[in-house]
Amino acid sequence: MIRPYFNFNRFLKYSLLCLVLCNMLACKYSFKGISISDQTKTFYIPQFINRSTNVVPTLAQTFTETLKDKIRTGTSLTYNELEPDIQFSGTIINYRISSVAPQPGEQTALNRLEITVDVNYTDFKEEKNNWRQNFSYFNDFPSEQNILDVQDNLIDNINQQLVEDIFNKAFTNW
Repeated sequence: MIRPYFNFNRFLKYSLLCLVLCNMLACKYSFKGISISDQTKTFYIPQFINRSTNVVPTLAQTFTETLKDKIRTGTSLTYNELEPDIQFSGTIINYRISSVAPQPGEQTALNRLEITVDVNYTDFKEEKNNWRQNFSYFNDFPSEQNILDVQDNLIDNINQQLVEDIFNKAFTNW
C-alpha cells in the first residue's frame, strides 16, 4: 500500500496551531487582559495627599508606592516625571474604623477599617480616556485586637485591593 505524501489532517492541525499562535503574539498583553495604547510609554504618580480625619502618617506614601510598584510590574510602562503619557493623582479621603457585627450586650465582634481614595487618571495622549473615581475597600478585624497591633497588615491588604481596582479601571476597561 502506498502512503500519500501529503497528509491533509496534519496540515490542517499545524495551520490552525500557527494561526492561533500568530494571533496571540499580535495581541499586546493578551495573557493579562491589559489594554494600553502603543503610544503610551510612560507614567507618573505624584504622592497622594492624605485628607482623612484619622491620619496615619505613612499612609499616603505607602499607597503611592504600592500603586507605582503595581504599574511597574504589571505593564511595560516606565516611570517618568517629565512629560509622562499618563498620570495618576489623588487624595486619600477616608480612613475610618467602625464597629460591625453586633453581639448581645451592646458589644461588637468585629471592627472594620475602611480606606477610600479619590483618583484622577489623566491620559495626555487621549483625553477621552481621562476619569476621576472614588475607590473604597475595607478589612474586618476582631474587636478584642488593638488597631495598632493589626493596622500595618490591614493597610497593606486594603492598599493591595485598592491598587488592583485602580489598575483594572485604568488598563482593562473594567
